[in-house]
Amino acid sequence: VQLQASGGGLVQAGGSLRLSCAASGRTFSSYVMGWFRQAPGKEREFVVGIYYSGASTYYADSVKGRFIISRDNAENTVYLQMNSLKPEDTAVYYCAAKYGNWYDRRAQFVGYWGQGTQVTVSS
Repeated sequence: VQLQASGGGLVQAGGSLRLSCAASGRTFSSYVMGWFRQAPGKEREFVVGIYYSGASTYYADSVKGRFIISRDNAENTVYLQMNSLKPEDTAVYYCAAKYGNWYDRRAQFVGYWGQGTQVTVSS
C-alpha cells in the first residue's frame, strides 16, 4: 500500500488542524492504520491507531482528549483531527499502515509509511 499524507501547517497554540492520509490499493480495509510523529532530535513516536472497522482506537496519553482519528474505508482515507494544539505537538507527522494490531506500537514494526507532513504550533 502507498500512503499520501496532507494537511499539515502552521497554527497557533489552541488551534486545530486536520490531517488526511490517502491510501492506494484495494486492500485498505485489511490494514490497521495510525499516525506517528517525530520531533527534531527525538525518536518517532506513536500518536494514535485505529482498527479495521474504526470501532477501536488507541491514543498516546499526550493526545488523549485532543486528537481524534477516523477512517473511511470506502475512500481509502484516514483522518486525524487535532484540537487544542500545543507547541509540544510540533513535529513531522507520518501516516502508518500495518497488518495485525496495535498491541506493539513501536515504529520498527510498522509496515508502510507515508511521506510525512509538518505540523508547527506556535506559542
